[in-house]
Amino acid sequence: MKKITAIALLMISLLASAQQETIDQRINSLIKKMTLEEKIGQLNQYTGDNQATGPITINPNKQNEIKQGLIGSMLNIIGAKYTRQYQELAMQSRLKIPLLFGQDVIHGYKTTFPIPLAEAASWDLEAIELAARVAATESAASGIHWTFAPMVDIGRDPRWGRVMEGAGEDTYLGSKIAYARVKGFQGNKLGDLNSVLACVKHFAAYGAVTGGRDYNSVDMSERMLWETYLPPFKAALDAGAATFMNSFNDLNGIPATGNAHLQRDILKGKWNFQGFVVSDWGSIGEMVAHGYSKDLKAAAYSAITAGSDMDMESNAYRYNLAELVKEGKVSVDLIDDAVKRILRKKFELGLFDDPYRYSDGKRETKELNNPENRKAALDVAKKSIVLLKNQNETLPLSKNLKTIAFIGPMVKEYKANMGFWAVDLPEVNYDKWVVSQWDGLQNKVGKNTKLLYAKGCEVTGDNKDGFAEAVATAKQADVVILSIGERHDMSGEAKSRSDLHLPGVQEDLVKAIQATGKPVVVLVNAGRPLIFNWTADNVPAIVYTWWLGTEAGNAIADVLFGDYNPSGKLPMTFPREIGQIPIYYNHFSTGRPAPNEDAKGYVSSYIDLKNSPKFPFGYGLSYTKFDYSNLKLSSLKMKNTETIKVSFQLSNVGKVTGEEVVQLYLQDKFGSVVRPVLELKDFQKVKLNAGESKTIEFTIDKEKLSFYNDKLEWKAEPGDFEVMIGASSADIKLKSDFELAD
Repeated sequence: MKKITAIALLMISLLASAQQETIDQRINSLIKKMTLEEKIGQLNQYTGDNQATGPITINPNKQNEIKQGLIGSMLNIIGAKYTRQYQELAMQSRLKIPLLFGQDVIHGYKTTFPIPLAEAASWDLEAIELAARVAATESAASGIHWTFAPMVDIGRDPRWGRVMEGAGEDTYLGSKIAYARVKGFQGNKLGDLNSVLACVKHFAAYGAVTGGRDYNSVDMSERMLWETYLPPFKAALDAGAATFMNSFNDLNGIPATGNAHLQRDILKGKWNFQGFVVSDWGSIGEMVAHGYSKDLKAAAYSAITAGSDMDMESNAYRYNLAELVKEGKVSVDLIDDAVKRILRKKFELGLFDDPYRYSDGKRETKELNNPENRKAALDVAKKSIVLLKNQNETLPLSKNLKTIAFIGPMVKEYKANMGFWAVDLPEVNYDKWVVSQWDGLQNKVGKNTKLLYAKGCEVTGDNKDGFAEAVATAKQADVVILSIGERHDMSGEAKSRSDLHLPGVQEDLVKAIQATGKPVVVLVNAGRPLIFNWTADNVPAIVYTWWLGTEAGNAIADVLFGDYNPSGKLPMTFPREIGQIPIYYNHFSTGRPAPNEDAKGYVSSYIDLKNSPKFPFGYGLSYTKFDYSNLKLSSLKMKNTETIKVSFQLSNVGKVTGEEVVQLYLQDKFGSVVRPVLELKDFQKVKLNAGESKTIEFTIDKEKLSFYNDKLEWKAEPGDFEVMIGASSADIKLKSDFELAD
């Protein structure tokens, strides 16, 4: 049997090698036939003429340029019908090189899943991969070959609007999620009809923009870059990511788009990345505004030599590369390398064998109306909800309530539940496709329960005219549910905010409703951590719902009434005030650490605010209670070549089934460089029935103890460590020390 298996594996390996050789041969043969202008055309990407998820650029000559082979890729062309029409234009070109269609499929296509930051709150890697898998299946059926996702930037500053698009502040969690999302998008292999090319972005360090302001500068040490911001990109690469996108920011004075250190030295050099790199929208041309390039020609030179293969929408390559080659400033070899990388993906997708294989109207209709996709969206949405507060067991609500008042500006929203970066399909009636929070509640309660509604106020503005109606409505009810937050378009690209408090007069509305004496449940809809201190301190129950997508209303209702026990945990720290930002759990200690959160005077603290966050990283409540006990380490000393097994008992001591995200943190107590106060190094999501206990095990190895020293060497240094098991970064249940021997 073993011999047969070995022969089979050898045959598979030889077949794969032969197929790759065939692709290489076809690419080399095609390259020899291409003119310089046709090669440069492959490096040129234009947008379509209809807005989908971003701006549009009108170019009346676009179709003729496709026929001339001067465009290699298009974005914002969606639907089997339209991608086929544009592909037919490409088939009129001399060499009939197919177009590559890209799209911002960030958290779903027709079926919209929770925004990525919300999905990260699930800490459920299988659910996150499933969301990407469904998005890939639907978009691929609509003629899309390539999604500009996942965004894997570490985000420690909630003022930055694009934190909604990532996985939060932690490198370990972010790396695991990056890997899962790439696997979800790309499936079993490129070329399958339910697979799309993933595009890992933004390379690199975009999440550290100064002041949380989009498109801004980043200045950081190489060690911080390697230890905190690069690992999720490497994880995505290890998952097989087909493409990378560079970022808008400059890194230490060099725009990422023209940064050879990032693209040539690290990505294509040290990491041996074989895919291609695309610029972000117009970012090659923006190097002129950076003050880095004199003009578009100089920008084209900087980008191509630095390793940017495809120019999205700046026309820098289109009108300047040929001249740079003729002047001897850019080698044809550089052009050929970029072209080969792009052509390889087109071959791997099977587009040269059948350029229309993804543009099948029948398959599109089937996949976009698959009821299983909605079931998946509901499952992921429920898992993404975080219960922040539940005083006196206000939740779950009884299904025998006679009257419920549902109040707030978000209650009857439909499309808003999709959040930012949702694909807008013109043929979809979102008022019928998306389940509003009002509809979700109506679907849940029985005929004996009366639902009352009042809007109360708008999201923004200072108009309180609706308060009186809202208060009167609340007084008629047994319980009040308030749905507030920021608008869905207040988080996302170009949506940086200097003030993260609840906008408008919404918190005043909360105060007015709370004053009625009725039990109050607050739903917070947002794409980032918000500040709502009065609400957090005074309202008995708070549920962070983010933006949950197509099934938002049903998911929220399931949680409110206990049909699903919330299990989400925060992937970002929630500050008390803006002045704490950037705030994150795995900070370094200082020479004068504050002994407690109230300490003042000649220690690292504020004189007017606690150091601690309002809600810490990893935090989230359940309708049941979990007990942690009996921590055991297999050894208190280990060598580099050894491991330590960590085990403990987790018990559900409550009355209902629930899931707990158990988190393993480590601290390197003394290092050659200062180490964080604690670092997430592993986690498990564990489901237990009421009264059930389970032994949970983790393994500590050399990799978990390693870090980049001052020479950028990845090493585990001998010394003392502390292992911590917690329900959050601030709720450590069990601790023990161990030693890494010399």
